[in-house]
Amino acid sequence: MSQLSERPEKSVVGVPLPHESAVLHVTGTALYTDDLVFRTKDVLHAHPVQVMKAHGRITAIRTEAALEVPGVVRVLTGADVPGVNDAGMKHDEPLFPDEVMFHGHAVAWVLGETLEAARLGAAAVEVDLAELPSLITLQDAITAESFHGARPVMLSGDIETGFADSAHVFTGTFQFSDQEHFYLETHCALAHIDESGQVFVQSSSQHPSETQEIVAHVLGLHSHEVTVQCLRMGGGFGGKEMQPHGFAAVAALGARLTGRPVRLRLNRTQDLTMSGKRHGFHAAWRIGFDAEGRIQALDATLTADGGWSLDLSEPVLARALCHIDNTYWIPNARIAGRIAKTNKVSNTAFRGFGGPQGMLVIEDILGRCAPQLGLEARELRERNFYQKGQYTPYGQPVTQPERISTVWEQVKRNAAVVDRDREIAAFNAAHSHTKRALAITGIKFGISFNLTAFNQGGALVLIYKDGSVLINHGGTEMGQGLHTKMMQVAATALGIPLHKVRLAPTRTDKVPNTSATAASSGADLNGGAVKNACEQLRDRLVQVAATQLGVNARDVRITEGVARALGTERELPWDDVVRTAYFQRVQLSAAGYYRTEGLHWDAKAFRGAPFKYFAHGAAATEVEVDGFTGAYRIRRVDIVHDVGDSLSPMIDIGQVEGGFVQGAGWLTLEDLRWNTDDGPQRGRLLTQAASTYKLPSFSEMPEEFNVTLLENAPEEGAVYGSKAVGEPPLMLAFSVREALRQAAAAFGPGATSVELASPATPEAVYWAIQSARQGGAHAYRDEPDAPVVASAIRVGTEALSGA
Repeated sequence: MSQLSERPEKSVVGVPLPHESAVLHVTGTALYTDDLVFRTKDVLHAHPVQVMKAHGRITAIRTEAALEVPGVVRVLTGADVPGVNDAGMKHDEPLFPDEVMFHGHAVAWVLGETLEAARLGAAAVEVDLAELPSLITLQDAITAESFHGARPVMLSGDIETGFADSAHVFTGTFQFSDQEHFYLETHCALAHIDESGQVFVQSSSQHPSETQEIVAHVLGLHSHEVTVQCLRMGGGFGGKEMQPHGFAAVAALGARLTGRPVRLRLNRTQDLTMSGKRHGFHAAWRIGFDAEGRIQALDATLTADGGWSLDLSEPVLARALCHIDNTYWIPNARIAGRIAKTNKVSNTAFRGFGGPQGMLVIEDILGRCAPQLGLEARELRERNFYQKGQYTPYGQPVTQPERISTVWEQVKRNAAVVDRDREIAAFNAAHSHTKRALAITGIKFGISFNLTAFNQGGALVLIYKDGSVLINHGGTEMGQGLHTKMMQVAATALGIPLHKVRLAPTRTDKVPNTSATAASSGADLNGGAVKNACEQLRDRLVQVAATQLGVNARDVRITEGVARALGTERELPWDDVVRTAYFQRVQLSAAGYYRTEGLHWDAKAFRGAPFKYFAHGAAATEVEVDGFTGAYRIRRVDIVHDVGDSLSPMIDIGQVEGGFVQGAGWLTLEDLRWNTDDGPQRGRLLTQAASTYKLPSFSEMPEEFNVTLLENAPEEGAVYGSKAVGEPPLMLAFSVREALRQAAAAFGPGATSVELASPATPEAVYWAIQSARQGGAHAYRDEPDAPVVASAIRVGTEALSGA
């Protein structure tokens, strides 16, 4: 094992512990950004001036009436911005726009003594608009050829030879929905200015360093004049990676102009209508199989719904392309990607960051093609698993292909699949109006940011004279347990009990230039940095202890808060060693740093090794479907997931469970709807609350839910042998959707191919059942030399020729 992955004896990592703030959460004493308002004097409240049209050019804004509303202090407009009027990193998101780009776009902000005063003031602002045509649906944008950003193409092998060698060729299209983050805490920021003009912003942000950067450039300041702190978030899921910056900048601008603290918190409807979602996608594809059902070639175009600005759409699309293979060897591939520009909120990061969208495409293809090939879907998947020595379509070797089959076979054993297959067959034979099905799907998810520069982390660790330890790192806590893991890493690296370690809030003036807590990299990057800082300190303290014990430093070990000399009974308590070090003028603080080695990526050629390793997992899901209504229930879920050598097993199991349920929500329940008619409400989000946007709840939980972490599976290249866990489990929920497909097909004749919408709501399942009863889908072309007919595919081909 490497120094990074090797664990000392009696480690604190690997011990199942509750979340470090669990008691604070359940007692209501945990502080979030908005809780700080009540501890701050003379706070002003910000409220947006929203224009309820999908698209139009602003011809006038009149604020006089707002200023006459009692309690209104100021109206912020673009004229007030001293720096750059932009809230994004691509400079395509004006903070105060002169063109309305989506229904509910905020064009100004009102500051009031109370939130109600600010709301009434916002209602009094008059905005004149010259309406312009709008594109609401993804299909609208494709038809209008409305695209923005990069249009990457991933090539592997010889696509034409692959199709020529295929015994079976199928074509199809697939469009699937976006998803709302619906974190418990909405977007929120609190800004104030100190006596020297320094800007301090409390922000519910997954990327405080970028929030700092955006606030600075809006205010015309340098980054060292702005400090951003994140205590914790009430959920983020990617929705607070890019989108908090503009809100923080508005609060900071208001504080700078008025000299008073400014609080900005969106209510739920504002958050839903003003912030971006997971990207919905359209896929047009053509796939070839040999006579045994092994994939020979895949030609596809993926179109992401980017919304009105780019935000993170380009890297989301890139990750989607990098994950279209999932666990399957595709020797010949041509995958084109593009981003549709629509008049909707700017879509953004969401747990999995494009990976789920890419993987869903191949899983849908295999689920639809298996009956046409005369194979069980499970068998078709198994035949196409990666083997040793094979590479992804972008050229990265798959270094642990055996784990794909290991988790797959273990989940089959844990779920007693063979016996339950017989039981399900007997049940289906005896019930004509209710059917059951059991599906298994696996995942291979790349861990690291696609952009190599983001794969670095920092930490600052302080040891005080009494032996207590304070750690600062660049990651943010959104409920996922990162802080818990970092405390365990620090205690392990220093060799002290966990109670001696405390963690400070994430702040840009303690650890600079941090990456977002995203890409499931939080524990890898920050854990590596914390470990590095602690090892610097431990090495200094070992020297002090060696002198006191009269031995060579190589013979000193610090474990459980005691320094011991090997081969003797001499020992020193940790506190004594620290105190002695202080009097010997030994530095008791250290800045730690970590960079992920071995990564390289050529975005133009779309080739390289962007990921440090792959996380693997498999899930077996059994569902029962009602043939009259399409209603269903999840009877049982069994999961085996690869987290390497877990840093904190209880935290990791919670992440697996939560990720799976969130993925099941995206695939089966969460159905965002927009007004697409040509009336005055065109472009309005219709699902603006939990009453109309159905989220998974206890009633949707599996009746039996078994999660097992893969054992004896350390990861050589990560901190203490662990693997990332935040995003990969979400994609285990593909098994729910595939089980629903199989259950719907069971209502028809044998070998019925069923197309299933996503989300697979009861209504969608009902129509799939009706299709199965009528003999199934007929959208395939089973001809080796079939031309690619989908328009989206043609566009991808044109992109290759430079057209």
